[in-house]
Amino acid sequence: MRLATSAAGTISMIRLGGIVAALVLVADQVSKAFFLDFVAQHNPPVVAVTPFFNLVQVWNTGVSFGLFQEDSDLRSWTLIGVAVAVLVWLSIWLWRAQTRLVALGLGGIIGGAIGNIVDRVRFGAVFDFLDFHAFGWHWPAFNLADSTIVVGVGLLLIDGFRPNSSGT
Repeated sequence: MRLATSAAGTISMIRLGGIVAALVLVADQVSKAFFLDFVAQHNPPVVAVTPFFNLVQVWNTGVSFGLFQEDSDLRSWTLIGVAVAVLVWLSIWLWRAQTRLVALGLGGIIGGAIGNIVDRVRFGAVFDFLDFHAFGWHWPAFNLADSTIVVGVGLLLIDGFRPNSSGT
């Protein structure tokens, strides 16, 4: 069991998670604006950067890995609603965070989720532009928000496997 944090500690964790979320959101939206303009200047919209990495223009109307791609306004607003509900849950978790690792992880997840929600509201889909491939195999295209969500989950897993601070 982790030691209880004080009110000042709780505010510190919320502040840390909030700063991370804000930085991720800004970096995500700036990178999407830049690469959307950059890739759109090419026809077809694929820019080979290395033999294993391209910049592409992919509009993900579904969820992770392109699931639930069917096109409907109901689906879009349902996904936005689910994402907002998850953000509320993550915010409560952040409010209760007792370690910096959890606050950092949740901040990354929250910032990335908000970045993708902004895309869904603005465009009806999420703009993905990072395309890695090797030996004929392609990973689904993704963006900075997706990356910070994955890193955030990784930080939460690391925190979950760390010995607790009470020594038991």
